[in-house]
Amino acid sequence: MKNRYSRQTLFKPVGQAGQDKLSSAHVVIIGCGALGSSVSETLVRAGVRKLTIADRDYVEPSNLQRQQLFTEQDAQDGNPKVIAAAARLKTIRQDVEIVTILDHVDGSIMEQITDDTDLIMDATDNFETRLLINDLAWKKNIPWIYGACVGSSGSIFPFVPGESACFRCLLPVLPSVNETCDTTGIIAPAVQITAAHQSAEALKWLTGNKDAMRTKLFHFDVWNNTHVEAGISRLRNEVCETCGNSPTYPALHRAEGTIYAVLCGRDTIQIIPDASRSLTITDGETVAKRLGVPYKVTPFFVEFNTERYRFILFGNGRLLIHGLKDMKIGRKLYHQFFG
Repeated sequence: MKNRYSRQTLFKPVGQAGQDKLSSAHVVIIGCGALGSSVSETLVRAGVRKLTIADRDYVEPSNLQRQQLFTEQDAQDGNPKVIAAAARLKTIRQDVEIVTILDHVDGSIMEQITDDTDLIMDATDNFETRLLINDLAWKKNIPWIYGACVGSSGSIFPFVPGESACFRCLLPVLPSVNETCDTTGIIAPAVQITAAHQSAEALKWLTGNKDAMRTKLFHFDVWNNTHVEAGISRLRNEVCETCGNSPTYPALHRAEGTIYAVLCGRDTIQIIPDASRSLTITDGETVAKRLGVPYKVTPFFVEFNTERYRFILFGNGRLLIHGLKDMKIGRKLYHQFFG
């Protein structure tokens, strides 16, 4: 494997010096769906030493059209995305170090996984998680690379603390209703183009080519053959809670008690129990037996179906209720089945 990176080091902006930097780099990727799959594979093939990949979800058949690390077997088995991705990435490069986080990422987890991080890659699908990434990045002075795609379009921007406005400053000019793949659809080329631009920005930063990085937000539509760039530096708000003169990083502070949320663009309620309460896979199995319904147990979760809803209880107590987007009903079912 001596010549593994020869074509990359022949590219003068990288060279052997840049390759050496990649071989000691640690990148955190938040999300392991379409963008996360593509970005993680590119960085592994480029020679990045360590990846930490965080995602709360599992592989479903609808993922296979654009999420390139997963197989039909992963979907049939309902494998967690981070587990399936890590297994595939290890077949591509055995010496890469991969840390997997199968959980809903909150401020506490972000603090833990970014202690020795060189870069954070955004592969999420919602504003809330991006605000979390943004707050952590500014608090720890770690660059992060925004990427979003839906339909046939995508947007990319590298946020470098101290160099531009932050993501929170952009919110007044971003759409209040975020289109998602589940509501609008998406074609794979939009994913691949977005991920390619994100990966290029990552390689620039990691190899010491900061001056080559984008300074404007880039947006494209591959179907309509259009693209635009927009400067954002003037959008910086001096009273911004993240990058302003007195930052408080509000997204990093987890609310107390049980957390209920509708997953972005999906008929799914996510429930994260209060820290004082622990639900286990065995508890889910007990509920399924009590209800007299079929269930499936894996090393990572228990799944059971009632007449109207599908329940997935992960080993850390996080619960998904599919087929539902009414928070009140979600709370009622949670208390009805789990007390």
